[in-house]
Amino acid sequence: MPDKSSIFQQECNQKAFDKAHRKKINFNISRYDAAVTKGKQRFSQLELAKQKAANIKYKAIDQIDKLLVEFETNFIRNGGRIIWARNAEDAARDIAALLAENNIKKVVKSKSMTTEEINLNELLEKKKVAVFETDLGEYIVQLLGEKPYHIVTPAMHKSKEDVAALFHHKFDTPADSSPEEITRFVRTKLREDFREAGAGITGANFLIADIGAIALTENEGNGIMSMAFPSLHIAVAGIEKIIPSIDDLDLFWPLLATHGTGQAMTVYNSIVSGPARDYEDDGPSEMVLVLIDNGRTNLLAKKRQRIALSCIRCGACLNTCPVYKNIGGHTYNTTYSGPIGAVITPHMKEMGEWKHLSFASSLCGSCTTVCPVKIPLHELLLVNRNEAVTEGYTTSSERFMMKWANKVLGSRKMLDFGSGSTKNFVLRNTVSKQWGDRRIMPLMAPKSFSQLWKEQQEQKKAGE
Repeated sequence: MPDKSSIFQQECNQKAFDKAHRKKINFNISRYDAAVTKGKQRFSQLELAKQKAANIKYKAIDQIDKLLVEFETNFIRNGGRIIWARNAEDAARDIAALLAENNIKKVVKSKSMTTEEINLNELLEKKKVAVFETDLGEYIVQLLGEKPYHIVTPAMHKSKEDVAALFHHKFDTPADSSPEEITRFVRTKLREDFREAGAGITGANFLIADIGAIALTENEGNGIMSMAFPSLHIAVAGIEKIIPSIDDLDLFWPLLATHGTGQAMTVYNSIVSGPARDYEDDGPSEMVLVLIDNGRTNLLAKKRQRIALSCIRCGACLNTCPVYKNIGGHTYNTTYSGPIGAVITPHMKEMGEWKHLSFASSLCGSCTTVCPVKIPLHELLLVNRNEAVTEGYTTSSERFMMKWANKVLGSRKMLDFGSGSTKNFVLRNTVSKQWGDRRIMPLMAPKSFSQLWKEQQEQKKAGE
């Protein structure tokens, strides 16, 4: 069976040369670029805001143990309940058990990459629990039987014509339905699901330590509906989402909105500190927060790479990455794609299986430039590469080639040995497969620079 690296390379080759796919993703990202460029102009001192956010988030990661205890104390005081999950299996199992305990067979979900990380939908469906995604993009990929394509925009790989055809096939809506008509149809269709669902499942953009609350950011109102209608609200979040204070939101919310979608502020920003109080008419009677590790402490133990836990999941690094823009999100075959996914996945999962993601980069540094919390992503990719090599996750052929490349490139005598045609013969028979069949191997000159220089100096001396 091919390993993940081989599968990745095969799918890269297919997607990078799929012109229809590239046209769709480049169009959608160009719309994003225009909005974000305009959105950033609203900041009078953007770099200062980013630096301040980076300092707060990295300090929070450095003090994560203390802040999580503070958060837990305050959240429980507010009437909430916390389940600590060591890994994806524990988290999904505990959520399924919670639903079974309450005899719940229908669930509505707002957009959550953390639930995608633990494959929650698949497990609940096996338990005969009907799960309805309520974010429009998530609803589209659920109908397609696919995973989200992008951290922020799950259906970025689909055109409006693709979506109209999907809804025509599934629900017999007009084949030429506009995005507005499809949105109206979905809103009407899901309204009954909100009323009937026994539980609503959401993610959390931030965990606020000093007040024991979650902050949820969305554009469609489906998150609020998922929390308000059902009697049980289950929030799922990674432990790295912690921030010290509610006062930090006035910095993080605008940065997330601007870098995520180009908005000054996302349409709906909710702070939820627990179940409904006795004097409140709306809201769940019970709120449970599932806090997930799932490899995050492995990353936390890395002195250099732990800064990647500062990520606020805006997706900016994906949209600027030349690799992502060519191969798309599904090719990564993991929840978090693009540069941030390439940095964190080998540590949250397993370096030997996932190291190839850190090599899928041009190292142009654009991801680092656009990051709103100043994570040095391209540098961390290099750190990952070094770690993969030093820990022995290389093939015998890679080690052989690097050994001889080191010898040849470190020896002037070996570099000058043989004619240009001899060197071209060697390259064709040793490097061409690695170079790829879609690129033309460069031809070596008949003589090296040192040989030409030597001849020139000899001619000068002869002419003196």
